[in-house]
Order: sequence, then C-alpha cells, then structure tokens
Amino acid sequence: MRKDSLARSQRSTARHQQVPSELSHGELSSFSEGGHWRAWRLLGAHLREHDGVAGTRFSVWAPNAEWVSVIGDFNDWDGSAHRMHEHEGYGVWELFIPGVGHGSLYKFELCNRQTGEVVTKIDPYARHFESRPKTACIVDGPPGHAWDDSDWLANRPNWHDAPMSIYELHAGSWRRHEDGSFLGYREMADALVETLSETGFTHVELMPVTEHPLDASWGYQTTGYFAPTSRFGEPDDFRYLVDRLHGAGIGIILDWVPAHFPKDEHALARFDGTSLFEHADPSRETPEWGTLSFNLGRHEVQSFLISSALYWLEHFHLDGLRIDAVASMLYLDYGREGGGWTPNEYGGNENLEAVAFLQQMNTVTHGECPGTFTIAEESTAWPGVTRPVHLGGLGFSMKWNMGWMHDTLAYLRQDPVHRRYHHDGLTFGLLYAFNENFILPLSHDEVVHGKGALLDRMPGDEWQRFANLRLLYAYMFAYPGKKLLFMGDEVGQPHEWSHEGAIDFGLADTGYHAGVYRLVCDLNRLYSRLPALHQRDFSESGFDWIDCHDSDQSVISFRRSSGDEDVVIVCNFTPVPRYDYRIGVPRAGFYQEYLNSDAGLYGGSDVGNLGGHTARADTWMGQPAMLSLTLPPLGAIYLVFKENGNGVDEDSAGRG
Repeated sequence: MRKDSLARSQRSTARHQQVPSELSHGELSSFSEGGHWRAWRLLGAHLREHDGVAGTRFSVWAPNAEWVSVIGDFNDWDGSAHRMHEHEGYGVWELFIPGVGHGSLYKFELCNRQTGEVVTKIDPYARHFESRPKTACIVDGPPGHAWDDSDWLANRPNWHDAPMSIYELHAGSWRRHEDGSFLGYREMADALVETLSETGFTHVELMPVTEHPLDASWGYQTTGYFAPTSRFGEPDDFRYLVDRLHGAGIGIILDWVPAHFPKDEHALARFDGTSLFEHADPSRETPEWGTLSFNLGRHEVQSFLISSALYWLEHFHLDGLRIDAVASMLYLDYGREGGGWTPNEYGGNENLEAVAFLQQMNTVTHGECPGTFTIAEESTAWPGVTRPVHLGGLGFSMKWNMGWMHDTLAYLRQDPVHRRYHHDGLTFGLLYAFNENFILPLSHDEVVHGKGALLDRMPGDEWQRFANLRLLYAYMFAYPGKKLLFMGDEVGQPHEWSHEGAIDFGLADTGYHAGVYRLVCDLNRLYSRLPALHQRDFSESGFDWIDCHDSDQSVISFRRSSGDEDVVIVCNFTPVPRYDYRIGVPRAGFYQEYLNSDAGLYGGSDVGNLGGHTARADTWMGQPAMLSLTLPPLGAIYLVFKENGNGVDEDSAGRG
C-alpha cells in the first residue's frame, strides 16, 4: 500500500472510530437467538452518512476471529487499513468507512483466534457480486427500480383454489444470443412475458438465480443468499423481470437452497477459520453433492436463512419459494446407507433441528408475507409436509408429488402390450393423492443424467412416441394437483437438457412438435378456465373414479368436479381405438368433447366423438346414466356436461 493511501487510511480509521454504532443490543440479541428475521438490515454493507460524511457501514458475524478487516478496491485490498470493531458477546464486527460508495468492491479478511490462520471471505449478506469467475462483493445502494405491481400484490390469486401451471426454467439455458452469450434479466423479461402469455402458464419457477460460482451446479450450490446472480445483470434488472411478469398476470417462484452450500474457499465454508455455518462433524457433510450441510441448530444460522427467505419475498416481490432437497434435511442418514451417521436423542434418523427450522421458516414467511407460498421438494413419505405447523406438520403450502411422477413415467415406458400388467402404476397414486397439497412435477431432474428427454422414454415408432407424450400431458392436466413442466417440454424437446445449450423453440412450428406445443397451450387454457380442473386440486370432493379396473384394455376414466361443473376424463393407454366404450355418468344429457389429445391439429389420427355424445338415462356402473364413446388410440378425451343441449362451447379445444 502506498504511503499516501496508508496515511489516508489511518486518518479515516481515527474518524470512523468516533462514529456511534447502529447495532443495538436488542437487535444483536435477537440475531444471536435465531429470531432476527431481517438480519440483512443488521449485517452486510449499507450506505450511510455521518456528520455530513458519506460512506458505508460494514458488519459481519465472525465470533471466532481475533480480528476482522474490510478490504477492497478503496484500500488496495490491504488488511491492515480498516480493522473492524467487535461487539463482544455477539461475535459481530462493525466499521463505518468514509468515502466508500455504491459500486465499491470489497471482502472481509479474518484472523482465527486459536490458530492465527488468515482467510479472505465474501460478505454472507452481500446483495451484489462480481460476475464469476471473480468473487468480490459489490456495495449496493437502495433499489432504484420503481415497482408497478401493487395491484398484483394486493390481489394475488389464492394458490389453494386457483389454477397453477408452473413453467420451470433455467435462466442460463432457456434462450441465448446467437453468439452463445446469456440473455440479461431485462431481455429475459420481455421474452418470457411473450412466451408465457402465449402458452398460458400461470407461474414461472426459476432454478436458483441466487449467486453461485459454478455454472454446472445449475445454481443449487449457492454462495450469495441475498444476491441475484450477476451473470444476467444487476439486482434492479431482476426486479424489472419480476415486475414485468406481474404486470402480465404471471407469478414467479424461486428455487431456494437452505439444505447445503459449497466448499469454495472464498465463501461460507469455515468462515472465520472454524465451522461457523456448517457442522463441525465431517460426517454431517452431504455426500451426494460433496457439499456442507447448514448447522440448522445454530441460532445465527437460523436468522441468516430465514432472513434470506424473507429478503427474496419482500425485496424482490416473489410469490413463492420452492425449497430444494428437503429430504436431505429431514433425515440424518440421507445418502449414508453404509453408516457414518449419529442418531438423534431418541435414537431415530429424523433431523429434529431441521424439522424445527422448517416449521419456523414456514411460520415466519407465511405470517410476514401473506399470499406467498412455499413448496417442498421432498421425495419420501414424511408425514404432514403440508400440514399446518400448529397441527404438527412442517407447514409447507405444497409438495412435489414424486411418487406420481415416478409411477407414471415408469408405466408409460412400458410397451402398450404389457401395460395391462402395470395398471396399478396409474391407480395407486390416488390412494394418497389428497394426503398432501401436491404439485405434479415433470421437472429438470427427469431430463438429465442420462435419462434422455421425455420423448425418449416413450415406446413405439415416431407417431406413437408423440401420441404417448400428448397422452401424458392430457392425463397430467386432468389429474388432481397443480402442474409443473420443465422448459422444452412444451415443444417435445427431443434431446436431454444441458445447461450449456438452449431450447430449440423453432420446434414449435415443426411437425409433431407443433402439435405438442398446441396441445400444451390448450391444456393450460382449459385448466385455467374450467373450475372443475383446479378448484379442488387438494380435495377428495373434486375427484371420483368412474372405472379404475379396466386393466385388460389399459383404460381409466374419472370425473373432476366443482359445484355444478363436471369434467369426464377417459384415457386409453393402448394404440387400439375403442368403439362403443361405455361408462357411467351422473347425469343424462349432452357431453361435449372439450379436448382430444388425438385431434388432427395436435398431430393425432383424429379419432374421436365428433364434438360429443348424449348420455341416456340408463343405469350403468352404479350411475344413473350411460355414455357410449369412441376412445382414440393412445389418447385422452375431456368431456363436459352441457345443461342446455349440444351447442359447441367456444372454450373447447381440439376435438376428434
């Protein structure tokens, strides 16, 4: 460091030593007890002015440090220039540095009290970072974006009863420029609004855009829990993206990862030379991903994570958080089949600290941000994931239905000749379909790691593979539960997803792919417009089997209902058309064929019911009326009872 810089630093140190602390004992106590839910106000870097002098107040939690310094481009990264002051008893260090403003680069330099080891770390509460591979934090001022979504926030749809069709998206590989570079948040916003408005999805779910160093982690190895990644722009650019979506009536969900974090030396691992955010016991690491598990029993870690969740909901106006890898949090033996784990105090494998944390996180987010929701990616049969906390549950709003996804895809992989022997793959899920508030996920996890595209899993020739895919989507949109499709599914993406590429949206105008795209648009439209398909997604009162036993013909039929509206769904999982196929229905009269996945405009063979059929008053299957139908090959049909005869409804989509 130059002599003139050092002299300025020494004079600066003398001045900022006289600046009174902004951190009250009450706030520090709340943080150390796990009850400070907005700890970003307490810690991190904040622009301030003292006695007419503008600068930045820095604060960081490092209880095992002998000393902590702020280093940055304003002091030539010299750790001797700006030593911080400790709030004893809390392990929090603080310093006001005059002249440091918006856009300044900084990190913390820490010396461990026991070993003398000196480490350089990011600010865990930083709100902006340099773009990878650089790792410095950036002092971020107050938001400059003027929000225009007050109407949306005041009138958010009730997620419980409203249609929810989620488009899962990886921001780095959805679309790219011709030279392979990323779209920015602002470019993405305009393109997303156009795409989602056309396809009819109600929500977009972003795979993590929290700051992360490794592209190949897809964002799931987070280092910046309060910062949108700089790959795509600045925090205000991300706010613009959210605002544009809300203006178009589209909700936004963020994947958020409180389970684990990477071992990168510049980030949270061994932050002050000790295991601060993570468990000290190496056996508590996450073997599946080679990452460190958060020490959820530590109060300051609870404050950190719950503050992160609230920050995204409040400061970026997000509508929901999807919590990743919940199963890895709940079980002490997760991924440790060979042993190497310690039972809880009762001798079980349940992680009681994680249970308490998730309950608190859900209680706080639901209480502080009414109208928002949380979604659990939980792959086991843990009871009460979506049961309220006061009833002993974890308190999530919704949960991914991994069982439905696994059973359905396993069934559809079977050659239609053999499906009769696997009929329970279609019917078993209804035994537990209403035990939780489920989302049906066809997510990114199903098109990676050698699994191929969804289209690859479908048997038969080209026509049959596309027919099976259309049948899957039509069956899914009729089945109880909210919906989720991964980007590219809407065009029948023919290849496994790669984070290094981009989706070929030209397929939407090509051959059978165009039919898949048209079907997804129509399914979204019908799902949103027909209350029977969404209002009782979580209630047994909205579903009735008509016939779940026809394994010989691999056909299932069921009814979705809401109020006076009934939608009858019949699915034929063989390539053989079925004529004069009779089912029992609750009312005699005309049933209009609203959708046929085999319609010609979807690339099908156009076998169907010519707009609908009339059910006659003739007891059948225990119902007061009988409906005779033509079932298309590898097809699903939706039929809606029309009280006033057989007029064709404009809400109907493709018909055979």
